[in-house]
Amino acid sequence: MIEINNLTKEFRKPVREQGVKGMFKTLFSKKYESKFAVNNVNFTINDGEIVGYIGSNGAGKSTTIKMMCGILSPTSGSVKIEGVEPYNNRMKVAGKIGVVFGQKTQLWWDIPLIESFKVLKQIYRVSDDDYKERMDFLSKTLGLDEFLTQPVRTLSLGQRMRADLAASWLHNPKILFLDEPTIGLDVWVKEKIRKAIKVMNEKYNTTVILTTHDMQDIENLCSRIIMIEKGEIIYDGAIEDIKHHFGNIRTIVLTLKEKPDEKKLNTFNNKASYEWKDEKLYIKFDADELEVKNVVNYAFGELNAQDMQISEINIEDVVKSIMAGNEVIE
Repeated sequence: MIEINNLTKEFRKPVREQGVKGMFKTLFSKKYESKFAVNNVNFTINDGEIVGYIGSNGAGKSTTIKMMCGILSPTSGSVKIEGVEPYNNRMKVAGKIGVVFGQKTQLWWDIPLIESFKVLKQIYRVSDDDYKERMDFLSKTLGLDEFLTQPVRTLSLGQRMRADLAASWLHNPKILFLDEPTIGLDVWVKEKIRKAIKVMNEKYNTTVILTTHDMQDIENLCSRIIMIEKGEIIYDGAIEDIKHHFGNIRTIVLTLKEKPDEKKLNTFNNKASYEWKDEKLYIKFDADELEVKNVVNYAFGELNAQDMQISEINIEDVVKSIMAGNEVIE
C-alpha cells in the first residue's frame, strides 16, 4: 500500500539580476523565489491497483514519483511505502519497488543484456529458481530472446524499453513505478508493453503507478486515474466516473450523398447537435437523454446515410476539457 499525506515539495532558487554585476550580487543575496512542484497532495493506492497518474508537463508528476521512490525528500508531509518512508529507508524500500524512468536506462551500456540481468540478480539476491522462473516469464511476455545477447548500446528504443521493464520487475517488486514507459515507441511495442503490465498485475498482483501522455495507455490499463495540475490533485477516481461527469456523450459520423440543409435537421428537441466537416455529418448527443436507436433510425431513414460510425467520449477528450479549465472534479 502507498499512503500519501499532505505531501509538499518546494523548490527555492535565488532571484537573479541581469548582467555580470547582477550575477555577483546574486552570490550574496538572500532573496529567493519559491515554487511548489507538489502542494498538499493526499491519496492512497491499494495493493494490486493500476493507477494512471497524469497531468500536463510540469504538473508535478515526476516530482511525486521521485518522492515515492526515495530519490527526493518532501518539504513537508509524508510518503509511506508498505508503512516505510522511502527517503529515510532507501535500502529497505528498494527491494519492494521497481522503476522505469522513460528514456533513462538502468542497464549497463556496453555489456550484453543478459549480463545486466545477472548483475541485477545478485544485487537483489534473487534465488536461482526464482530467476529462471521470472526470466522465462519475461522472455515470453516481452519477447526478449531475440536480443538477450546483444550489448545494450546496440538495442533499438523499443527493445531497450522492453529490457528496462524486465529489469525493473526481475526481483518481483510489490510496486512498479512507470514514468512514460511507452514514449516514442511504435504501436507494436506499445501493445507488447501494455500486455506485459497487465499480466504482471493479474498474475503477481503487482501494484502499478503509471504516468504517461498517451491516453491509450490509461484507457487500456487503468481503472482509476489521479490527475495533478500545478502541483495539486484535481481529480482522483474511476475513469468511468469522470466520463459520466461529462455525460454519456456519443458521436455518430455519417457518410451522405450530399450535404444536408442544416436548418431542416431534426434536433430532437435540442438534444442533438450537428456539424458538417470533411464531407461527413457529425451528430453529437447525450445517450442518457436521447436513445441511440432513434438517431440511427433517423440517419438511415430520413437522411439516407450510406455509412455510419459511432464513438463514445474518450478519456483524452475528458482530460483536455478538465485541463483547459483546470477545474476540480468532485
